[in-house]
Amino acid sequence: MSKPVVLIAEQLSPATVDALGPDFDVRHVDGTDRAALLAALPEAHAILIRSATQVDAEAIAAGSALKVVARAGVGLDNVDIKAATEAGVMVVNAPTSNVVSAAELAVGHILALARHIPEANASMKAGEWKRSAFTGFELYEKTIGIVGLGRIGTLVAQRLAGFEVELLGYDPYVPPARAAQLGVTLVTLDELMERSDVITIHIPKTPETTNLISTDEFAKAKPSLRIVNASRGGIIDEDALHEALASGRIAGAGLDVFVSEPPKGSPLLDLPTIQLTPHLGASTDEAQEKAGVSVAKSVRLALDGELVPDAVNVAGGTIDPSVRPGIPLMEKLGQVWASLADHSFASIDVEVRGEIVAHDVGVLKLAALKGIFGRISSEQVSYVNAPLLAEQRGVEVRLITDEVSEEYRNLLTIRGSLADGTQLSVSGTLVGAKQVQKIVEINGYDVEVPMAEHFIVMLYTDRPGIVAVYGKEFGEAQINIAGMQIARHTAGGPALSVLTVDSQVPDELLERLRGEIDASFLREITLYEV
Repeated sequence: MSKPVVLIAEQLSPATVDALGPDFDVRHVDGTDRAALLAALPEAHAILIRSATQVDAEAIAAGSALKVVARAGVGLDNVDIKAATEAGVMVVNAPTSNVVSAAELAVGHILALARHIPEANASMKAGEWKRSAFTGFELYEKTIGIVGLGRIGTLVAQRLAGFEVELLGYDPYVPPARAAQLGVTLVTLDELMERSDVITIHIPKTPETTNLISTDEFAKAKPSLRIVNASRGGIIDEDALHEALASGRIAGAGLDVFVSEPPKGSPLLDLPTIQLTPHLGASTDEAQEKAGVSVAKSVRLALDGELVPDAVNVAGGTIDPSVRPGIPLMEKLGQVWASLADHSFASIDVEVRGEIVAHDVGVLKLAALKGIFGRISSEQVSYVNAPLLAEQRGVEVRLITDEVSEEYRNLLTIRGSLADGTQLSVSGTLVGAKQVQKIVEINGYDVEVPMAEHFIVMLYTDRPGIVAVYGKEFGEAQINIAGMQIARHTAGGPALSVLTVDSQVPDELLERLRGEIDASFLREITLYEV
C-alpha cells in the first residue's frame, strides 16, 4: 500500500520532517509558484505551509485527496477555513508555538521605549554622539498596565515582575484571585489608562475589542505614557494613536502589528516617538521549530484518524456521526454564552440531553470551552488548551448528560455562574433533515432563532411600541433585520428580544437605542467562523 503524501510547500525546520517520521511520502513544492502548487495538490493528503502559500478555495478544490492543511504558525489569514470546512478538510495550526517569543518581544519594546534604544542606535550609526538626547527612564517602581491576562499576558507579567514594577491588569474574564497569583491588581480600563506609565496589550481582536484604546482612553492617560501593541492590529485606534503622539498627549508607542500589513502610507511611519517592527512576534528560530514540530504531529494524528487537539475547524478522531453535527453548534453556543457574560466565570456546566448521550459526547464539552475561550483569549484556542484555560482561571467545568430531552430530540446547553453570582444559560438544537442550527433558550427565555453571524440581544420591560422604536432605528441606519424573536414570562414584565441582522451595528446606534427603550441589557454578538 502506498504511503500518504505529505506536501511541504515552504521552508520548514529539519525537525519538522523528523517529526513526521517514515510513514509518509514527503514531497516538496514552492507554494508561491501557483502553477506548481496546483499541479502537486491532487495527490496530496496533507499540506504543510507557513504564511506565503495561499490555500484558497481553488487550491482546496485541486486537492481532491486532501485531508488536512497544516499552518506552521498561529495566523490563518492565508487559509480559506470556510472552503476547507465545506470540503471536509481539517485545518490545524500551532497556537502555542510563539507565546514565549511574543511575550519577549513585548518586553523588548517596553525596554527600547524606556531607553530610546532604536533612536540611539540610528544616531550612533550616523556618526553622532548625543548622550543627553537619549535620557530614558527606569522601569523600577513604575506602574505597568497589562490589557489581557491570557497566556501571553501572563508570561509578560511574570517577566516584568523582576523589574520590581507595580502591575495593573484589565481583563474582565480573569478572577481577582488568579490575577493576585501573578502579582497583578485588576482594575477597570479607565483606571489602567489613568495610572499606567507603560501599557502593553495582549488580547484578541474581536468586534468588542476593535479600537478599544481610542481618543477617550488617551485623554485619560499621563503625558508620559508609553503604549505597546504586539498582539493584534486595530485594538489601538491608529488615527487616535497618531493624534495622541503628534500632539504630545502621550510620550511614545511601540507597534508590532497594524490594521493593514504592511502599513504602507500610514502617518504613523513619520512620527519620531513611535518604534515599529514588522510583525515579529513569532519570528524566532525556537518558535518556528516548535510550530513545525507541532503541526507535523497534528498531521500524523489527522491522517491516522485520531482526535487532533489543534484543529481549528473540525474535530478529528473516532466521533460518532450523530455527535459530529453538534460540535460546531456547541462552539457557537460557547461564543454566544461568553458574549453575553458581563463578568468573569466561576463555573460552567455543559449539558447534553437526548439520544446522542448513548455515544461519547466528551468532545461537545471541549467544543463549548473552545467557543467560550475563543471569544476572550489572546491566544489561539483549541480542543486541548481550552480546558487548561478554564483551569488557569479557576473555572470549574462539568459535563452533564441526560438521555431525556422533553422538547427536542437533542438539546445542548451551556449554563454557568458568573463572578457576581448571576446565572447565565444558552441552549441550542439541530432541526430537520438539514440539521439547521438554532438557539432555543437564553437565560430561561424560550426562543427559536436560527444561528447567524450577527445577533442583537435586548432585555427591556414589555410594553407597546418598542418593536417600532428599534425597527425605525435599524431601518434609518440601513441595517436589515433578518429575523426576530421576542420572549416573556408575563405581560408587562421583562421581555427578551433576539434579532438577527445582516451587518454589524454601530456602537453609537446601540447606545442611543439602549436609552430609547430603557434596556437593562443590550448586546451585539458577532460570531467567528466555525
